[in-house]
Amino acid sequence: MRIFDLLSILNPSIRPDKAKVHLASWNGIENPIDVYLAGKFEEWQRWQRRKNFERKLVVSLISLPGSDRWLFAGVHHSTAPEWVEGKKEYWYELTEDQSCKEMNGRLVAAFRRPGRQSYLNAENWADKIQLSKIFGEQLSIGEFPGFKAVNLTKEELELIVRQSLESWRTALSNVAGVYLISDTVSGKLYVGSAAGEGGIWQRWSSYAAHGHGGNIELRKLLAEEGTDRAKEFRYSILEIADLHASHQDILDRESHWKDILMSRAYGLNAN
Repeated sequence: MRIFDLLSILNPSIRPDKAKVHLASWNGIENPIDVYLAGKFEEWQRWQRRKNFERKLVVSLISLPGSDRWLFAGVHHSTAPEWVEGKKEYWYELTEDQSCKEMNGRLVAAFRRPGRQSYLNAENWADKIQLSKIFGEQLSIGEFPGFKAVNLTKEELELIVRQSLESWRTALSNVAGVYLISDTVSGKLYVGSAAGEGGIWQRWSSYAAHGHGGNIELRKLLAEEGTDRAKEFRYSILEIADLHASHQDILDRESHWKDILMSRAYGLNAN
């Protein structure tokens, strides 16, 4: 079944000849699936370097891990763009079609992308954009996967903290430990620790809010390159400890990992 057949059932006015298909994928700076999970995709999509949405409708598809699978992110009604001189980009007023909203984040399309094209006239490709599956509920951050499997982007961390997702909050607030922040641009590492009440959850909530958590080198980096630079960070856990472990024991383990990963000499640890 074509996804356009399903969309036309939900709203008969949705036709391929009226639509652009936006294939949102990694642009070298941001991964749109991370933006989507952080609840910021609609605003992210509105900014375009060119007049890419010169049709009444935009059907948004976001690249998923693996080949030729795309998450449906809504049908949007588009109006003429406004050129924003300060950003050197066009800003589109996009309004989501409410009749198709129930499929947003649930429908997965199978489609082999034609080269590097990201903006397609839908009528030329509608027959090839096939329905692959429909999730029972909207795709979101999953349940806490276990301490060894934690590997979060900054936007995912923000989403988890903003929504206070129960499984994550419960797990992270009940352990102390040593964590790692990886700068995906420079490859540099920051080793930090959390101890006492609130555990890792409390510490990471600070990173979600400010990006630097008060750390000297991270604060310096964001001051020089802007707060958006924190979007390039990833967060993982090196080891956990009981909340009742002494602060000195946690600091000793933190120092051990700094030595192992050489984050003082070559990374983002100032001491």
